Amino acid sequence: MITVRSATEKDLQATLDIYNEIIANSTAIFQYEPQTLEMRKAWFAEKKEKNYPVFVAEEDNVIVGFSTFGQFRNWQAYKYSVENSVYVRADCRGRGIGKLLLQPLIDTAKQMQLHTIIAGIVADNEASIALHKQFGFIEVAHFKEVGYKFNKWLDLKFLQLML
Repeated sequence: MITVRSATEKDLQATLDIYNEIIANSTAIFQYEPQTLEMRKAWFAEKKEKNYPVFVAEEDNVIVGFSTFGQFRNWQAYKYSVENSVYVRADCRGRGIGKLLLQPLIDTAKQMQLHTIIAGIVADNEASIALHKQFGFIEVAHFKEVGYKFNKWLDLKFLQLML
């Protein structure tokens, strides 16, 4: 059985491993270099300081995915808009874990009286786009060739859920 709970410091290595695997092997994250555990600890501390959630999906005491959100852009007027992230371990994708991780983000955003959640998704990630659409996200933008990774240009879609 898979359970979802708030992340703790002891989950950081597992979330880092998932994140770095995605950097190395997919276009879901527009980064080239892996993160360090120190970077992940700083990331987690900032999430806690800003009261942003980090959830983990756990199966048999193993972290199989995580989700979070953060401010959409760093100017004050964006304070009611957040951008979400949902990441699932490579060998666990396609099992509904993303659904389990997205719902608590939406619930938390509503509790925080936020106005909207935005998802930035590489345009060819059909699974992530379908996941977000299941929860009512609507495509609001399609940016052509804004990222470059693995020797190819990448389009980026923005999907939005009004709370």
